[in-house]
Amino acid sequence: MECPTDICHMSRNHEENGGNGKSQKIGLRMFRQAGAIVLLAVIIGVMVNQIRSDRLPLVADWSPEARLTLESGESMIISIEEARELCSSKKAIFLDARSSELYEHGHILCARNLPWNAVDENFDTVMADIHQDALLIVYCDGESCAESEDLALDLFYRGYENVRVLVNGWSLWVEQHLPVEEGPWQGEP
Repeated sequence: MECPTDICHMSRNHEENGGNGKSQKIGLRMFRQAGAIVLLAVIIGVMVNQIRSDRLPLVADWSPEARLTLESGESMIISIEEARELCSSKKAIFLDARSSELYEHGHILCARNLPWNAVDENFDTVMADIHQDALLIVYCDGESCAESEDLALDLFYRGYENVRVLVNGWSLWVEQHLPVEEGPWQGEP
């Protein structure tokens, strides 16, 4: 069976040109158009951001120090040395922002458990006997752990203005061989 002339000719041209040139041109054109739309959207977004009164910074410092600095300029971060002294003298209340399971496997000796993932359910029980002017030290585990930061800011906005964060608190505490214990919080500081 012979191939009709036009079909064979089109097939040979297609193979010689490395595929369908028309579809490659269409694909390239679509890619350029998509890139242009994205670029245009970015330019419009930046321009709108610049004219807003509450604009977002294009470059920001996302370090714990920057995230935990109040509008007054005061830092909410506390050093391990200060935290150790405050725990041993019982001049501060420590709050572990990690889950109850992690708290039960080990926590700072003088800490209560107020897990960030269940703060509303546990707040009244854990905070019942704590005055709003008490010094609170919040911690979790890991330098990138944001639970302590979130809990500290939540407490601050609830009226507890004397809140500090021990960044990477659990790991630092264990590395320094400071007093720890296991088990659930028993309702006593």
